[in-house]
Amino acid sequence: MRVFVSRRLPDAAIEPLRTHAEVAVHEDERNPVPRALLLREAARADGLLVLLTDRVDRELLDAAPTLRAVSVMAVGYDNVDVAACTARGIAVCNTPDVLTETTADLCWAILMACARRLYEGQRAIVEGRWAAWAPYFLAGQDVWGATLGIVGLGRIGTAVARRARGFGMRILYAARSGHAMAEAETGARRTELDALLAESDFVVLLAPLTPESRHLIGAAELARMKPTAVLVNAARGPLVDEEALVEALAARRIWGAALDVFEREPLPADHPLLALPNVVAVPHIGSASVATRTAMARLAAENLAAVLGGGRPRACVNPEVLGGTLGRAAPA
Repeated sequence: MRVFVSRRLPDAAIEPLRTHAEVAVHEDERNPVPRALLLREAARADGLLVLLTDRVDRELLDAAPTLRAVSVMAVGYDNVDVAACTARGIAVCNTPDVLTETTADLCWAILMACARRLYEGQRAIVEGRWAAWAPYFLAGQDVWGATLGIVGLGRIGTAVARRARGFGMRILYAARSGHAMAEAETGARRTELDALLAESDFVVLLAPLTPESRHLIGAAELARMKPTAVLVNAARGPLVDEEALVEALAARRIWGAALDVFEREPLPADHPLLALPNVVAVPHIGSASVATRTAMARLAAENLAAVLGGGRPRACVNPEVLGGTLGRAAPA
């Protein structure tokens, strides 16, 4: 069997694959695999280990007659056509759990940086604008005792809510279904999205990206938020209509935005968001600790090795394909 890994990862992390297959690696850590190379490698692969930058769509699947499994080194898998994979009997795996706490930490880091205007403060020092102490110089928004609204109370959302208890916050959440265990653990209360937006001082987006959730936050939703509110997005960029967000921030209809993800990545250096003083922007680093990224790589490899070895992976988003033969089925 043959496996293709679309980015250079630590040898120790992908070692589990070598017991089941010949492993080819795109030896570039920073740049996505070129599409033509991905298609060429998929055409002779039994398994793919890909990143969220790699699109696994019908074009690729049609060119990959021996493919049995796709393992994504991420929690989200919106870059993979899961329905098409399932129709072909191809298992799709992801890496939940191992990045939960690290991503929750990043949510809090950018939330507080925006609320307390940390980036603006650093720029004031660098640019020589810190002349003297003044009562309202760079005065920000309090986090302690504020209302936190979480859109999508999954693993990461629950971890964010746990941290909010230490700040004495009132916690609201909006989700398709209730989460009784998370409510009991954190004191979070479920409400409708419109009410969450109107009542929250900090709105944290942690929902998955689906066709229904694309531009979940647009001009109408931003207008419902408090003028002192901060929008935090650590999920997927297209959850937010960035054009509407730029307009709301420039007009100070909301206090600020703390963003780890964007509609287009990498974000162009001349993007209007980056010209706004009330924006904290970081380059999609939610899970970027050494330990967590290594754990993600290893889990992605272990998932793929399990499928190719005839076993069951720790995390599979279409487990129905594991019940029978894992070979490629006829296209639906």
